[in-house]
Amino acid sequence: MRITDYELYAVPPRWLFLRLETSDGRVGWGEPVVEGRARTVRAAVEELMDTYLLGEDPMPIEDHWQTMYRGGFYRGGPILMSAIAGIDQALWDLKGKAFDAPIYELLGGRARDRVRVYQWIGGDRPADVGRAAAEKVEEGFTALKMNATPELRRVDTPAAVGATVDRLGAVREAVGPAVDVGVDFHGRVSKPMAKRLASALEPHEPFFIEEPLLPEHTDALPEIAAHTSTPIATGERLYSRWDFKEVFEQGVVDVIQPDLSHAGGITEVKKIAAMAEAYDVAMAPHCPLGPIALAACVQVDACSPNVLIQEQSLDIHYNEGGDVLDYLADPNVFEYEDGYVRLPDGPGLGIEIDEDYVRERAGAVDWHNPVWRHDDGSVAEW
Repeated sequence: MRITDYELYAVPPRWLFLRLETSDGRVGWGEPVVEGRARTVRAAVEELMDTYLLGEDPMPIEDHWQTMYRGGFYRGGPILMSAIAGIDQALWDLKGKAFDAPIYELLGGRARDRVRVYQWIGGDRPADVGRAAAEKVEEGFTALKMNATPELRRVDTPAAVGATVDRLGAVREAVGPAVDVGVDFHGRVSKPMAKRLASALEPHEPFFIEEPLLPEHTDALPEIAAHTSTPIATGERLYSRWDFKEVFEQGVVDVIQPDLSHAGGITEVKKIAAMAEAYDVAMAPHCPLGPIALAACVQVDACSPNVLIQEQSLDIHYNEGGDVLDYLADPNVFEYEDGYVRLPDGPGLGIEIDEDYVRERAGAVDWHNPVWRHDDGSVAEW
């Protein structure tokens, strides 16, 4: 069996799909993308495929991973690691199909029967969160996540802090204490504001506060942790086990959130999960992406005992023009029940992509995140 061909499809709302084909007719799928940088990642995938993968046996995945990563003198970062991630997902999909088994069975077997998921509410500039929270709980979700704030100044007003507290309070009032509510700071918040907000939100008992600081300021996380007993989550903008080393060694992060389409794929995130387990840190993989990325996450979730919960993007505010289930031949594979998704039992990633629909929708997708500005015209964190 040899890799004979590959195709890349940019599809709405902002995703890039990779299709690998082998000499015996098998097909494997991956999702290599950086949201807003799909064209850049496409070029990286093409370079890796043309240099290292075409004509090769797809089965020695670890060797392919090491070659793609270590074959370049300059390593890491979102573009390269996302390109590797999507190729890695497709290789695992091929391998599972070759053995007629789910990927999690090849990674040691399942550690659970189902995976808890959470649902997004509120949008980029969070609004109407109480109403939205009640609706999603009525649909069966037991965990939610919301953005904490719109853009904030480096030191903002008591009113800005109060509005954030009021939003979370409205959700807590709407859903009660039996529903978990994660609060995403999204790296929008400076260190002084993160300290104030972490303390102010604590009476409403967030499930976790996510990315309280930009990844450039990971060294300051102990200072944030000193101001709250709320669990701290981070990691969507960390791309390898080496990036996570400092986080684990600090001992203040409670939940890590590597992204299966950014952090080197299934091969790497399984290793990151094992490192986290050694530090008594839970994992909740980041995934505001498409069905292939979600399927990859569920495969790792299934066999990683320290997984807490899984992000998924159904109805997320980014999904304009396409959604997770649209590209699946059988959307029931991601049917949520009581806030959980069952483990897929099909081979490989456990999903069947509707190839005709992918080709129909493929084309120029030009999604970029907005550039926000403060009242004085300076650039704000999105």
